This record gives sequence, C-alpha cells and structure tokens, in this order.
Amino acid sequence: MSGEVRIPDGLGCVRRTPEGRAWLAALPDRLAACAARWSLRIGPPFPYAFASLAVPAHLPDGTPAVLKVQYPDAESEHEATALARWAGAGAVRLLGHDPERRALLVERCVPGTPLHDLPAGAALDAVVALLPRLLVPAGPPFTPLAEEAAGWAGRMPVTWERAGRPYERRLLHVALGLIADLAPSQGEQVLVDQDLHAGNVLRATREPWLVIDPKPLTGEREFGVVAMVRGAELGHSREAVRYRLDRLSAELGLDRERVRGWTVVQTLAWGIADGRPLPGHVEVARWLLGGR
Repeated sequence: MSGEVRIPDGLGCVRRTPEGRAWLAALPDRLAACAARWSLRIGPPFPYAFASLAVPAHLPDGTPAVLKVQYPDAESEHEATALARWAGAGAVRLLGHDPERRALLVERCVPGTPLHDLPAGAALDAVVALLPRLLVPAGPPFTPLAEEAAGWAGRMPVTWERAGRPYERRLLHVALGLIADLAPSQGEQVLVDQDLHAGNVLRATREPWLVIDPKPLTGEREFGVVAMVRGAELGHSREAVRYRLDRLSAELGLDRERVRGWTVVQTLAWGIADGRPLPGHVEVARWLLGGR
C-alpha cells in the first residue's frame, strides 16, 4: 500500500525531525491497519493537511466517513474525547477511535465546503448559532487554558529571541502581562477549541455546519472565539478583525476586553513557527493593541 499513499505537501514540515520522518514512514501501514480494522474502502488523501493525514473512506454499508491519522502532538491529543463529548451536536460525530495509532474515524461533511465561502456577515451568523452548543462545561482530561498559557509564557521569550526578535519587545511584554492578568481570573471552565477558524467549520447535511479538527482545552468562554477573531479566512485587515471581535463579543454575551486580550495572547504565542515569524499574526496583535 505504501506506493498508493501520496503525502500532502503540507505535511512536509514534519520531515524536519527524526520523529516526523518515522511517523511519515509508518503512515501507509497505519492506514492499511485502520482500513482493515473498520472494514473501510479508502481513497487518496485530502490535500489540506498540516498536522494529520485524512483520507475519504466508506463504511461497509456505503456510508461516507473520514479516516484521520494524527501526528502525535499535544494540541490534538484529546480530539477524539472532545468529539465524543459533543456527540455530534455542532461537530462531526466520532465513529471510531484507535488511540494506539492516533487514528480517528469520523463523520464526513457533505458537501464539505468551508464556512469562509460565505460573506463575513453570514459566516458570523453561523458561528453565533453554533458556538453556544460547543461551549459545554468540561474538565479532565482536557488541558486547562491556564496551564497552556503558562507554557506560552515560558516559551514566548525564548522563541522570540531565537527568531531574531522579529517584532517589537512591547508586544511580547503586553502578551506576558495579559497572561498574568487573564489566566487566574477566568470564568466558568468550558470546552473550547483553540483552532476554531472558518476553515474548520464545514457545510454538512445532518446540520448546516459542523466543526472539524478541534484542538481542545478547558477555559472560559471568551477564549472560544479567539481563532475566529484572528483567522484571516474571513478577511485580514484591521477593520475585519475588529468587526469579528465586536460582533462575536456582543452577540455571544462575552466580555470584549477579555476576548481581545486572549486573542492577542494566543496570536503571538502561535506567531512564530519553525523559527520564523508569521507576519499576519503579528499584524493582528498590533491592530488589536492599537486602540480600542
């Protein structure tokens, strides 16, 4: 089967480490084992892939599904648990899980077009309808946002130095100060998806829109919209970012200043990848800090 698997270009980044190369080498066998376990017919991988390999599949009765084999990173460790917790309410259903192979069998969204195909206003209407169903009370085994933020606070100065100080020190200091203020003063802890951007919400038939690929934490509701505020999928400009911040905060009953603060924090925490800055992330942080 190894000759039949074309690795999407987006997964090339994992080749930079021995662990990543070993994972890529084992992928064909893992796919074959999962296909046999669940009696699947599988097709070529979906091209959009950065942290996992996903392939279209059909169950023995012909039902369409997706088989996903994750790269073993910490952010996606509890994806299956989050999907099970949501039980299909606003997110794809979990149909099977192989923890040893980090493989998930999930419902396929049909037609599967992304939320960002809609105009920004209509897309945010969908998010406002969807999010309250996802922000459910939760605890272990999900990582608390406070713990995740403490990790960011420890790593950000180091990655900033190693990347050659790619943005002004003031941004770094503000982000660290926001973590110190926000992390210990959170509200009720709910299940939040720290990668809920408009490319991870797909058109479906069972429900109008379903979330895929969660990176779950437990944290306050204000954190649950951070990726949607930051994400360039619905427009990358000062006005577009402020529009999303204002609408989501107001219509979901969230504290706007806490949403703004968490967005600055996570945007900068994720703003350096593989030693290189992501200019769009830095721009978002500057826009959000350049006046209220």
